[in-house]
Amino acid sequence: MPETMRAIRLTGPAGIEGLAVSDVPIPKVRPGCVRIRVMAFGVNESEATSRQGESGPDFSFPRILGIEAVGVVDAAGDGVALRTGQKVATMMGGLGRTIDGSYAEYTVVDAVNVIPFDTHLGWDVVGALPEMLQTAHGSITAGLRLEPGQSVLIHGGTSTVGLTAIAIAHQLGATVIATTRNPARSELLTRAGADHALVDDDTLPHAIRNLTPDGLDAALEFVGATALPATLSFVRPGGTVCFVGALSGTWTIPDFDPFTIPTGVRLTSYAGEANDLPSGALNQYLRAIEAGTLNIVIAGAHEGLEKVAEAHRDLESRHQPGKYVIVLPTT
Repeated sequence: MPETMRAIRLTGPAGIEGLAVSDVPIPKVRPGCVRIRVMAFGVNESEATSRQGESGPDFSFPRILGIEAVGVVDAAGDGVALRTGQKVATMMGGLGRTIDGSYAEYTVVDAVNVIPFDTHLGWDVVGALPEMLQTAHGSITAGLRLEPGQSVLIHGGTSTVGLTAIAIAHQLGATVIATTRNPARSELLTRAGADHALVDDDTLPHAIRNLTPDGLDAALEFVGATALPATLSFVRPGGTVCFVGALSGTWTIPDFDPFTIPTGVRLTSYAGEANDLPSGALNQYLRAIEAGTLNIVIAGAHEGLEKVAEAHRDLESRHQPGKYVIVLPTT
């Protein structure tokens, strides 16, 4: 085993040009932890925020970025039952924020944040999944407790998690209504599994009420906190709105009045952890992707750590919906 690995380690805020590869020590395995040989990882908005030095207080430099990874178990610490060579996914648990993350050939994580899986899908596909599958699955199952046959609004459907939530809700058997601000992307929403693709403009309230005169059963809010009052108004008494993200950047409502929540409508949120995506659920989704019954949108795959900067440029351009993935060489 060599003593060093290739990684992108930032010592402070940096532009995209600062995402340079260097040699750093391979992390040691601790009891209760797993060292993963990273095979692929998705690139996320939060990593761009961290790179710019604009993350919350739980983030600190120096840091190897990357909040998710897929790969194989390279070594397991005391008390860990996973076998060497097992395919695994990991995300959250401070990865890339309080501990070094996945922009590296190896990463060490707490075993509770490791999800074993088995699939014949390529690393370019599997690498896109952990974070967006965990968030979409958790928000639908824990945040909404969505049932087959119910109606659900995905407000902000062209986001990576929004597209994944559309696919999962469709597979569950819900009636899926999804929104986009760009009419040209309506077809993308229907390909992902939306029964109805609506343009998010002044016509949206009327369109939703035409489709669900008695109100929606559920809604996922990805656009922002200030969109919540309108979204809550679309949902029937006894229905649920789950706040998941803020594509607009508005995470709070100034001078929030609880009476803006309609009587009987439930408001929840979902932040999530790795264990919200059990191994059984992950493997079930992998089987569905293999069978072509779950449509995951991947914007593009790049090979090698040297392409991380290019992936960040692609991400920030917002030209292509879906997840960008970095695949590492197998040798």
